[in-house]
Amino acid sequence: MTDIRWDEAFCSEGANCFRFGLDDQGRAYIGSTTDATTYVSDSLEALRALISAVKSGAADHLL
Repeated sequence: MTDIRWDEAFCSEGANCFRFGLDDQGRAYIGSTTDATTYVSDSLEALRALISAVKSGAADHLL
């Protein structure tokens, strides 16, 4: 079992909460606070690229 160190949850309006985490291998995780067993994982570099893309508007069509 992977030991994930989760950051404090990020919550938007309406209590839609997500959390970010790292393991000792340097993999990054994004999980929902409603189900602790469900998350996505990739490299830290991939998480950085995802966050940069979202900040630049790549996901605006989903709003």
